[in-house]
This record gives sequence, structure tokens and C-alpha cells, in this order.
Amino acid sequence: MQSNSAKDDSDEMEIIPSEHNGTVHDTKNEDSGDIHRAEENQKSNIDPNLYLYDDDLETRPHISTFISSIANYENTIPAATDPDAKPAAPSARMGTLIGVFLPCIQNIFGVILFIRLTWVVGTAGAVCGFLIVLTCCCVTMLTAISMSAIATNGVVPAGGSYFMISRSLGPEFGGAVGMLFYTGTTLAAAMYIVGAVEIVLTYMAPWASIFGDFTKDVDAMYNNFRVYGTLLLIFMGLIVFLGVKFVNKFATVALACVILSIIAVYVGIFDNIHGNEKLYMCVLGKRLLKDIPLDNCTKEDPFMRDIYCPDGKCEEYFLANNVTKVKGIKGLASGVFYDNIFPSFLDKGQFIAYGKNAIDIENTDGQSYNQIMADITTSFTLLIGIFFPSVTGIMAGSNRSGDLADAQKSIPIGTICAILTTSTVYLSSVMFFAGTVDNLLLRDKFGQSIGGKLVVANIAWPNQWVILIGSFLSTLGAGLQSLTGAPRLLQAIARDEIIPFLAPFAKSSKRGEPTRALLLTIVICQCGILLGNVDLLAPLLSMFFLMCYGFVNLACAVQTLLRTPNWRPRFKFYHWSLSLIGLTLCISVMIMTSWYFALIAMGMAIIIYKYIEYRGAEKEWGDGIRGMALTAARYSLLRLEEGPPHTKNWRPQILVLSKLNDNLLPKYRKIFSFATQLKAGKGLTICVSVIKGDHTKITNKAVDAKSTLRKYMTDEKVKGFCDVLVSQQIGEGLSSVIQTIGLGGMKPNTVIIGWPYSWRQEGRNSWKTFIQTVRTVSACHMALMVPKGINFYPESNHKIGGNIDIWWIVHDGGLLMLLPFLLKQHRTWRNCKLRIFTVAQIEDNSIQMKKDLKTFLYHLRIEADVEVVEMNNSDISAYTYERTLMMEQRNQMLRALGLNKKENSKVVQTIVDHHYDATKTASKVRFADPTIEEIQHHDSQNDEKRNSIDLDGPENADAPETTSSKDESTEKADGDFKSSVKPDEFNVRRMHTAIKLNEVIVEKSQDAQLVIMNLPGPPREVRAERESNYMEFLEVLTEGLEKVLMVRGGGREVITIYS
Repeated sequence: MQSNSAKDDSDEMEIIPSEHNGTVHDTKNEDSGDIHRAEENQKSNIDPNLYLYDDDLETRPHISTFISSIANYENTIPAATDPDAKPAAPSARMGTLIGVFLPCIQNIFGVILFIRLTWVVGTAGAVCGFLIVLTCCCVTMLTAISMSAIATNGVVPAGGSYFMISRSLGPEFGGAVGMLFYTGTTLAAAMYIVGAVEIVLTYMAPWASIFGDFTKDVDAMYNNFRVYGTLLLIFMGLIVFLGVKFVNKFATVALACVILSIIAVYVGIFDNIHGNEKLYMCVLGKRLLKDIPLDNCTKEDPFMRDIYCPDGKCEEYFLANNVTKVKGIKGLASGVFYDNIFPSFLDKGQFIAYGKNAIDIENTDGQSYNQIMADITTSFTLLIGIFFPSVTGIMAGSNRSGDLADAQKSIPIGTICAILTTSTVYLSSVMFFAGTVDNLLLRDKFGQSIGGKLVVANIAWPNQWVILIGSFLSTLGAGLQSLTGAPRLLQAIARDEIIPFLAPFAKSSKRGEPTRALLLTIVICQCGILLGNVDLLAPLLSMFFLMCYGFVNLACAVQTLLRTPNWRPRFKFYHWSLSLIGLTLCISVMIMTSWYFALIAMGMAIIIYKYIEYRGAEKEWGDGIRGMALTAARYSLLRLEEGPPHTKNWRPQILVLSKLNDNLLPKYRKIFSFATQLKAGKGLTICVSVIKGDHTKITNKAVDAKSTLRKYMTDEKVKGFCDVLVSQQIGEGLSSVIQTIGLGGMKPNTVIIGWPYSWRQEGRNSWKTFIQTVRTVSACHMALMVPKGINFYPESNHKIGGNIDIWWIVHDGGLLMLLPFLLKQHRTWRNCKLRIFTVAQIEDNSIQMKKDLKTFLYHLRIEADVEVVEMNNSDISAYTYERTLMMEQRNQMLRALGLNKKENSKVVQTIVDHHYDATKTASKVRFADPTIEEIQHHDSQNDEKRNSIDLDGPENADAPETTSSKDESTEKADGDFKSSVKPDEFNVRRMHTAIKLNEVIVEKSQDAQLVIMNLPGPPREVRAERESNYMEFLEVLTEGLEKVLMVRGGGREVITIYS
């Protein structure tokens, strides 16, 4: 950094103004003139009115360029095209009618309208049927309102519920809903295929059955659907793979068929206002019969008697009731509407009959006798699930947002008008069907009583083939559209890279087709076809669509309630309450329809959500969930008291001050592991590093350092935040961080800082920064932890056993008691035992102290062994005087020399080398400072063999342990450095305390896994000698201990005996 800054200074000083002529002399070479001329030529291209912003225009676009790029923005995924076709001319932008209204009409009107609506009306009755349709239409209308708000809040890339929800609620919700929408679309294709097969086999070509007469065996009918459905799926899959152009053109034919079929039904209803004589049913009593020719529909007919009197003994119901012919299409003028008002829900196996008399509907002897029975148990909620797919397809307009002339206007108007139109058709159809068709015929699902004919087709004008052909082609077209759209939706989700296991489906074939996604879609669709029953498929896919619509409503409600600045929809007719009502309706309909299908859909969504959350790629889309998190965080921060929390609520909110080496890497990796172990994965941790320099010049270094810091936190599983501060002075930077970090009640209350192992070699700057930080922490009433020997602390994935020893010298708020308890919550320290040592003076009653301490721990609910260590008053040893005198002489020599940092370091090292043998004690400590490894590598051979007092060098790791006693060391001390001058009494007393305490601690806790002790306060006087002596006292206090945690409380109680 210094070399770079020096280079910058030299560059700035190479161009010097001349005082004589005011010109500028270039001291480099004449080529710089060419550079200046080139810059002037480049600036000459700038508008003269914008010279003031010439520097900004190099990195920021001009307004005209920016607006042009926005105007030419392509906001859709390329539509399905024929790879072999010639490039088409640019198409004209579509309006509301062609671009939104008609596509929605085509997608909303489906197979259910033709093959199930009459059955729904007959089973539920006019009133309940109207409520079923109204409920489904309300769900889609409220969803359309929410969707219109989202779709008009800026450009919707590629449209569709997946893109709107993912960009509104985030990648987790977006991915889950996208997969639900994909699954629903795929199952819709299966339903359309099964519906098309049902139309052909049941109403157009019953002779094509390959499993016999399916009118007498329901299983045979469903097996036919499975076989023919599989064949039709393969055929349609080949069409989608080979002929996308045909699919797009066929959509127009399908739309025309839908519209013509509906018109034919309406015309037929009014044409048959007085009924017709085409359709008659054979009824036994009140029961509906099947497969009975009208000519044989009499009680005395041999055909009937052969059925009901096979052995000469007639069935009881046959004997008790007459056989009659009933007109099927009675017309609006007949008043049949009043017979169809009330519901006629049945259980599976009950007979279809007028009324609810048990004699008429119950099958007592288990024989059907050509009487039509209910094939499923019906209820109001089940019918909602069966009918709901008829109202899906409202996303068709938003999917084409890129092709619209004015998407902001067309999507709301076109979608809402399409829903109003289809809702009007459905609701009026309920009333018209109830007022036109006999109740028994409405409830005949497959038209078996009228010879296997489609009820709706026989209402239509001019004849039934208009409806049969139209419904088949429209159903086929809807299936092709689903098989075309679903693979592209899956490919779009895969390309977003939020679900890693979908990555293979992001690729396209050489022809640009999503072949892999198409194959998966066909496999899933085949699973739906194997169900073989529209009545099973419809409720299942209803769940997936309801989930999608529910999330659309949730997205709109969240954005509206959060009032995010970017939430500015052009569509103004929305409200958060409407979105919540829509969400409630979606959830209610799901649970009412089929709670187990609802659980399947919700379980699938939850699994995908969690998978994306833990394994998926991170995406930042400015979603509402993050906005919600910000709002919740703001609310919680404001609720937290600004002042300190109650003692019962106190927990360490940690600030880790991590020192960086020259490569901008944290010096001590295990300090992050220790923070994780202390928090046990909970609570807030903030890691901060300070870099010396000018922020404007080393911004990139700060960014890189922050990324590295974040990586270390991630590797060590530290839950929290990180930051890097650039400051002219490290000490001032640390002080600023400690004073200002955090927000309100979430300010850190505990600081972890590493021990400055090389404080002797680096001189005063090293210990000055450390002591200044200790003072700042104390002034801010924060707790402080200084781990020494951090490189020997255990990894977070290791388990250790042994003792954690707490040396409780002075009461400091109970932090020494709380820390080991918190450490034991982590798996690393869980098997360790706590031992608490306290020091008794000569006047103390050690027995009573131990008893009181046990009682105190009992009330604290902390299990630990207690030991009271007695320290008798003893005379100050010669060794203490010797150690103190050497410390003072070193300080005097350095002060007298007044050396710079480099010379200071050499002289200090010489003194240390000369006197180390006189002061070293038995120790197993191998405190390694990795940052000086490279420095020592370049030192001389003698330097490599040196041992510092703090055992800082990594070469000491393998050094043999010395066993010489302090008395022997004193005798070997070099006489040249002895002085008859008596050391300062203040320093002698403190050195005596440090040595005596160290002797006791080493004796008791040398083999402990961790020693926790009080950190003595720093000297009040800001003098180099006092500060250096303080560091020496701490070294002496911790000699012979491998892993030490020095703790200083923040001046308040952090643990209590009360509940």
C-alpha cells in the first residue's frame, strides 16, 4: 500500500507548472502530449452543453441512450416457432381483443363445459350449481384483479404466474409456484386428452371399445380411456415436437370451434323452448334405466321381464312400480326448472332417481338390473373441484405481454372482460340447463339412458354433431397448447437456475426445442392419463391452479400492504382486502374440495421451497418477501428498548474484530469457530475488519476483504453480518466501529479481539492498538473476550472432553459463569465438565466460601465442581524482582534510544534473546502467530532459532519443554544487565500477583481444555511504560497455559438466580 501511494505521489508530481511562463512541462516524455490530444478529441464528441459531466458520461449513459434502450426492451421469452420456417416479417402489435380477450376465452372454455356441466347442474341443483360456478368465477375474478395490478406494475418479463410471483415473492415462492403451475398445466393436458377420448368413445364411436361393452363395466371404460389416451398422447407429443407451426395455427381452429359450439347451444336452448320429441328416457318408478329400447319400455314387454324376472321371480321394486317414458328435453316453457332447484347428492352405488326416498335410491339386493347408479360419491365441495378447471386459463393474456401494443392497458381489460364473459356463459348455462332438461337426464353423466348420447349435443342447433366435433377439436387444441406451453415453462424455470436439479432441462435441441422438458412433460402427462378418469384428474389439477392463484393474490396483498416505492401499478381498481379475500377463497376451496389433494399440493410446494432455500442458487429480484422482512425488522427494532435489556434477557450479541494480514485474509480463522461455538448457531454476530488507508483509493481492496470475510464466516457457519472499515489509523477505526456498530436494541454487547502475539517485536503500535481497544470497550460498557492460543482452540466439527476451568478472581457481572454454560450448548464442548476456582485470602473462611459458592451455583442451575484456592501472603521473591527489573530496564533503554520501529524491533529482540534463558519457565504452550511465518523465513539462521518470551514463533511448536526452575534461571541470568537500582514498588507488586496467580493456575489447570479468567483492567495512565508493563503482566499471568480466555465484563449483571 505504501509503495502504491508513493507511486501515486510521484505520478502527481511529474507535471510541474513553471513559474516563469505559466506553461506545463512534461517530465515523462513527449508521448503524453499525444495522449492528451486523444483525450481532447474524445471529449470533442461530447455535447458542449455537457462538458461539466464529461467524466460521468464515460461510465454512465446519456439520457437519450438510456431511454432508447428501455424503449427497445424485449420482455418475453421467444414464443414457440417452427425452426424450419422462414424468418417472418415483424408482426404488428396486437390489441386487447386479439391479444388478450380471445386467447383467454379459448383457454377458459374447456372440456368440462361440454361433458360435465349438465351433470354438475343436475347433481347440485340450480341453486347450489349456481353457487359452485359463482364461487369458482369469484376466485378467478379476484385473482385477475390482483394479476392486473402486478402485470401493470412495470414490464412483466415473459408473463405468466411464475414470473409474476417469483419477481414479487422471491425465488423460493416463485420456484415452488412455477413447479405447481407446470404440474397443473401438464395434468391439464392429461385431462384434455382423457376428455377427448371420452367424447370419441362414449358419444361418437362406442364400437371402438377394445375391452367390451363399457356401459356395463365402468372399469372397462376407464381402461379404454387409458389405452386410447396413451396413443393420443404419443401422437400429440410428436406433433408438438415436429410441428409447432401446426400447433399455433390449430389454436385458431380450436377457438372458432369453441365459439361456434357455445352459440349452437344457446340457439338450441331457445329453439327447444317447448321441448322436443327426439329424446325419451325409460323410467322404472322413479329410477332411471339404461340400455332399454323405447319400443320395449313397458312393464309387460318380454325384454323387460327377462331382465327383472330372470327365474320367474320378479324383483320387488319392478313389481311395485310402473315403467314409463319421460321426455328428456322439456324446454324452458315446461317449468322443469322447479324440479331442478334442489341438490341430489348421492353416495357411490346409489340409484339415480327422482327425490331422496331411500326406497328409490338404495340398492338393497346388490343387483343393478340396468338401473343407472352413481359412480362416485358426490358433494358440494367435490363438484367445485371438478368444475374449477373450467375457469382456469386466465393467464393467457399476460403470457403474451410482449406482443401487445399496450400491455399495461390490454391485460387488465382483456382478462377481466374474458372472465366476465365466460362467467356470464357459465352462470346462464346453469339456469338454462336447469330450466330445459329433465333432472334424471341431467344426472346421467355418460348419457346411457338415451343411448350413449351427449346431453349438451342434443340441446344444440342444428344437430348434435356440431357440438361433438367442435368439443373434440377444441379439447384437442387445448391439450396441444398445454403440451406446448408446459415444457417451455419448465425450461424457463430451469434457466433461472433456482432449482439445481432442473439444470438438464434448460438446454434446447439443435432446432431450438425444449426436447428434454417435453419428454418429462409427456411422462408426467402419462401418469395423469393412467388415472383414466376426468373426475379424478379435475380435482387434482384444481389444487395446483388454486395454489398458483392463491400466491398471485398473496403477492398483490404483500406488495400493497408493504407500500414499497416500486409498487406503482397502472391498474388502480385493486385493494389489499380483495387480494386477501381471493387468497382465503383459494385456500378454502382447496380444503373443501379434497383435503388430501390439498396436502399433496401444499407438501410439494413446501418441499420445493425448502429445497430452493437450502440448495438453490441465490437470486435477488427485489421481491416482496425481502420487503416484508425489512418491514418486520423495522417493527421489531422499534419495539426493542434502546436501553439495556433485563438481566434475564441478556445474551451475548457478539462483535468480532478480525485482523487481516497483508493478503487481506483473517489472521486467526478459529476466532470465527469460537464465535459459532459461543452462539451455538443462534443470536447475532457481526464480524468487522479495519484496513489502514484512504477509502477513496483502496475501495476495491475493502470489497475484496469483505468478500473474504464473508467466505470465512460461511465456512465456519457464523450466522451474522460482516463489514470492512477503511481508516487512516487502525486504532481510531476500531474505536469508531465499537461505538457505532449496530442498530438500537440490536447493538453488540460483547467484543472478541485477538491477542497481539507479536507485541514485543512490533513495538508500541501493536500494544497501543490493543489497549486502546480494551479502553474503548470498557467505556462503552461492553463485555470483552480475549482468546489467547486461539490456534489451539477446537474446530466446530470436533468433540472434545475434559475440563473447562473458570478462575473467578473478581465478580464482573457473572459473565464468567455464563460463558462456559453457553459454550456447553455447542456439540464441541458438550462433554466437558465445569470446574470453578476462586481465590481465598488469609482472612477468608475458605470452607464457608465453598459452601456459599455451591449454593450460588445451585440457584443459577449450573452444574460445576467448586474449589477454593488459598493464597497465603508470602514475601516477594528474588525472581519477581529480577523479572520486574528487566522489564523496567528494557523500557528505559528503548526510551533512551528513541529508535524507529525497525531498529526498535531489532534492539528489543536482542534484549529478549539475551535474557530469555533467565526468565523462561516450564511450559507446553505453542502460541503460533501465522502472520510472522513469512518474516521469519527470510530472517537469518540465528533469527530462526530465536525464541521470544511469548513463544510466538511457529518453530516453537516442536521445541523441547524446559524444566529449569525459576531459581535456577535466576542464577543463570546475565550479570551485564543486572542493576543495583531498586525496581518500582508498584510494578513489583503487580508482577508478584501475576507470578503467584500463574503458579496456582498452572498447577491446577495446566491440562484443562480451556481456562477462563478475569482480564485485569488496563492502566489508567496513557504512558508507554505503563502500557508495556501491562502487557508483560498479562504474559506472565498466562504463561504455561495453552488455551486461555480472558474476560472482562461490561459493568452490569448478566446472570440471575430468579426465574
